Amino acid sequence: MMLKVRNLTSGYDKSRILFDMSFDVGAGEVVCLLGRNGMGKTTTVRTLMGLLPAWDGTVEFDGQRLDGLSAARVARLGFGLVPEGRQVFPNLTVHENLKVAAANRRNETEAWTADRVYELFPALLERTGSYANLLSGGEQQMLAIGRALMTNPRLLILDEATEGLAPVVRDQIWSCLARLRGLGQSIVVIDKHLKRLLSLVDTFYVVEKGRVVWSGNAQRVQQDEAIVKGYLSV
Repeated sequence: MMLKVRNLTSGYDKSRILFDMSFDVGAGEVVCLLGRNGMGKTTTVRTLMGLLPAWDGTVEFDGQRLDGLSAARVARLGFGLVPEGRQVFPNLTVHENLKVAAANRRNETEAWTADRVYELFPALLERTGSYANLLSGGEQQMLAIGRALMTNPRLLILDEATEGLAPVVRDQIWSCLARLRGLGQSIVVIDKHLKRLLSLVDTFYVVEKGRVVWSGNAQRVQQDEAIVKGYLSV
């Protein structure tokens, strides 16, 4: 397994959010964390990225322990984050947002470049000189994904990949992720659109109150549809 998360606990100040998070991500695999708001998915991402300290448990990436490392060290090891809320640099242009993130630390022969990102998201090519704060929500999400790809990540993490986006833009994001999967990109995605995820995701993990309570592939999701939807309903 590329990523092994075992018995991870974390939280904010004295409030524990993660109680016993455990899941795996294999090389070239697409994994989805499902769950209602407030169940610990974003906290999991922030802890993996070193933005929150792990209180207990372990995170291993290709056999190397990550818990305790700074966010900068984690990023340099090959984690690329598309954060909830996009968080693009508002006063930089589209092209500047991409260039500022450019890194090819492993000397990939087919590294991600701005041109490759524009080919993946043609809408961004038309806005290269536009400031990021003038983009639509969908364009900002494309830019956030492109910016993460410019780091040439070994593991791409998308927190709320299509939240608040119009259906036509969501379709573009799903198509992008399917293409990345075809290229062998390892992905962790957090999203709520279960029907669209079924054709994309290899393994689903349902998160409830800071721990995984169900896991399985798309076939198992369909077999246990009532159980899974029960965890997702408000």
